[in-house]
Amino acid sequence: SIKEHKLSFWKSKELCLSYIQDAMLQKQWKRAAEFLTFYLESLEKDISTRYVGPSEMVWRIGTEIMCNHSHSNLREFNSFMEQMKTLGVKRYLKVCLEHVFHLLCNGLIDEAYQNLSLAESWRFGEQTVAQDKEMKLIQAYRGLLDYYSWSKQKNVLLEHGKDGFEDVSVEQEMHSWFRKAAVNLKEIIKIPGVWDIFVKSYVDLLEFYGDLDEAREVLSEYAYNSKFPANPNAHVYFYQFLKRHGASKKSLISALKILNDIVPSHELMIDFNTMLQKSKKRKRRRLGLEVIFAALDYAGSKENLKAWSCLARQVKQIIISEKHLDWIKQEWNSRKDWWPAFHFSRFLAKKNWQENESLSYEKALVAGVLLGKDCKYFKYVSHQGCKAQVKRFRTLKKFVNKHGPIFLRVSG
Repeated sequence: SIKEHKLSFWKSKELCLSYIQDAMLQKQWKRAAEFLTFYLESLEKDISTRYVGPSEMVWRIGTEIMCNHSHSNLREFNSFMEQMKTLGVKRYLKVCLEHVFHLLCNGLIDEAYQNLSLAESWRFGEQTVAQDKEMKLIQAYRGLLDYYSWSKQKNVLLEHGKDGFEDVSVEQEMHSWFRKAAVNLKEIIKIPGVWDIFVKSYVDLLEFYGDLDEAREVLSEYAYNSKFPANPNAHVYFYQFLKRHGASKKSLISALKILNDIVPSHELMIDFNTMLQKSKKRKRRRLGLEVIFAALDYAGSKENLKAWSCLARQVKQIIISEKHLDWIKQEWNSRKDWWPAFHFSRFLAKKNWQENESLSYEKALVAGVLLGKDCKYFKYVSHQGCKAQVKRFRTLKKFVNKHGPIFLRVSG
């Protein structure tokens, strides 16, 4: 009966899907591809229901298998994607984008551009309106490839410029790419979202043609508009722009202060600390110490020579001047229970000494001041340094021994 046929078909379809899933989990891509072929054939042969286009699941599974199957080639992938586009009208533009990303990953820029242009001209009644967001992305990526073409022409022009040669046709073509890229890039970055590569490309266009006010406004909006998701990169781009164009120290500090609040472990915190250390304002120098201590709370900074140099320099200045010892004490109090094991173990002392003598020196200075001359890290490194007859390690040992009473005041 038809009812029994439907039940049998449903069971075999579910079983086939479980086989596909199992093969994919075990990375048996050939086996997965065979099951998927069977699955698609069974869908087409099902006479009990009118034909239903492939679900998003089939598209996703098929794409994953095609990307990982060692025997699949670009021609087969293109063919599969065209089939998905034809049959999956409701997700036509999503499939187009996936196809374009795959072409770009394989370095096929022209083919990707051609696919974007075809997708942009696609119209299918109400489905066109329903896929408005995807259409905006299609246009944005075409703008990005226009920017890529502009960038190539710009490099040609600059190379010719060095020889005192100007090619008018190249300049005209470059300006044509600029106009096409600017229109689409400007549109996409108005929509709240994370548009890093699009923003950077648009700003590069504006900067090249000297429109710095517009570039600054774009970056400021991207970083500070509350409608946009919190994005550390937005603040990095804004800071880098300010720095490139000689903004005041106050503006630079303000930009980095916000980045510090979001990502205290960011590599730019070293620049931030250096800037604050040089300030004549006591409040800024205090913040500088806080910033560098916080940066070193993260595993990513454990072996960062610049970060340890910044902390060692500021700690040494405070110790020598005997002013603001309470700053060190306040920072150390919340860390004294876990920093010794995290940063100053004998194992790390040995490792740092073998791999980077300069790093071990900076860390030993900080360890000696914070934990005293009996600290495992300081004892091992200063001993090795003196044994190797490195002058600065003898000086380091004397410094920590001399300022022992100050250490007691800090640790107390």
